[in-house]
Amino acid sequence: MSLSASAAARGARHISLSRKLEANNGAISSLFNCTGQQTRHHHPDPFHPKNTKGWKAALAEANIPLTKFNQEVAEILELGLPGASSIDDKTIPTFSRGELPHFAGINTFLKAPHIEDSRLVGNYDCAVVGVPFDGGCTYRPGTRFGPQGIRRISALYTPYNYEKGIDLREQMTLCDIGDVFTIPANIEKSFDQISNAVAHIASHGGDHSIGFPTVRGLASVTSKNIGIIHVDRHADIQEKDLDERMHTTPYFHATNLPNVNPKNLVQIGIGGWQVPRAAVPNMIERETNIYTMDDIEQHGIDKISEMALDRAWDGCDAVYMSYDIDSIEAAFVPGTGWPEPGGLLPREALKLVGNVAKEGLCGMEVVEVSPPYDHADITSLMALRIIVDALGSMVSHGTLKKCMGIFDKEFKPI
Repeated sequence: MSLSASAAARGARHISLSRKLEANNGAISSLFNCTGQQTRHHHPDPFHPKNTKGWKAALAEANIPLTKFNQEVAEILELGLPGASSIDDKTIPTFSRGELPHFAGINTFLKAPHIEDSRLVGNYDCAVVGVPFDGGCTYRPGTRFGPQGIRRISALYTPYNYEKGIDLREQMTLCDIGDVFTIPANIEKSFDQISNAVAHIASHGGDHSIGFPTVRGLASVTSKNIGIIHVDRHADIQEKDLDERMHTTPYFHATNLPNVNPKNLVQIGIGGWQVPRAAVPNMIERETNIYTMDDIEQHGIDKISEMALDRAWDGCDAVYMSYDIDSIEAAFVPGTGWPEPGGLLPREALKLVGNVAKEGLCGMEVVEVSPPYDHADITSLMALRIIVDALGSMVSHGTLKKCMGIFDKEFKPI
């Protein structure tokens, strides 16, 4: 046999081996060349910037400015006094100020500035307000402590997200305006307080009865139409529960508002053994848009997001997102009043939130966080992540201020 024939035979055996490996195990794609060296083609080179999102994210960090960080360091040293001479890092003050250390300082949301003068809230791109209220709970109370829990665990985070390549400190302005003064023994008076407080700002914390007064506050200062994307395991569209407007009723009343049409109410994740039959006739009569977990399983998060956005934005000028933490699989969010197994996985929830928020929001709420039932703050942490992912998605897509132009009516307190 000649040398060329021998090489051809070896090549044929090489091809045969390749095909045999692929036939026996589709996961094996390593080949051996004629010199016996192993070559791999099934993994991208992790250090090639065109191949992995992780490497691209590392390169993108250099494009984010440090302007506000440097300003903050200078302010910290001025207000907190320079650190001891024995400390090498000269950015460390004597008194804790700002982001670091994570275990110290006053817990505002993401350690953002606390605005005592509520009249200054318009100086910021986004304001966070707590609604410590559980007067609408029908089973396990405790959500009045939700804002505290979310703020406390928010000290764990930095304003920078590696994967998204954004830094909220550099790319937006955020303030914490504190909590609404709710009235524990009176639902309707608390609703009035909430509507007044959240006329143009996002809210977090509280039970889901606050969904109605929050939307009412926003709707009262605009002549435009508002759609709602409501993520929950429960329908929350009864007229009354236990003879009051409890946390099972917000979207019956919200969709009675003249500029909040039920055809623009999209409810995602509804199902399980906790949807009262009393809610179902209202869903049918108002022709709301309902997607169960089976719909999500069938179509996937991206398609459900697309369908939800189509319905919520149809004929509307802005969309509000209401996120009930119990929409997530109960194993991941024990700190809630009505846990229900079979919900979204955390990664699915974050994908959904990012998809919805990237189109712009006029406000959002994260509700039903009940720290007394939580373990190791994992429910509060999940709620925090939902909020910052929504903010991050709007920042990265340039839609943070998209809906601000809708507020064209003077706010008249109730």
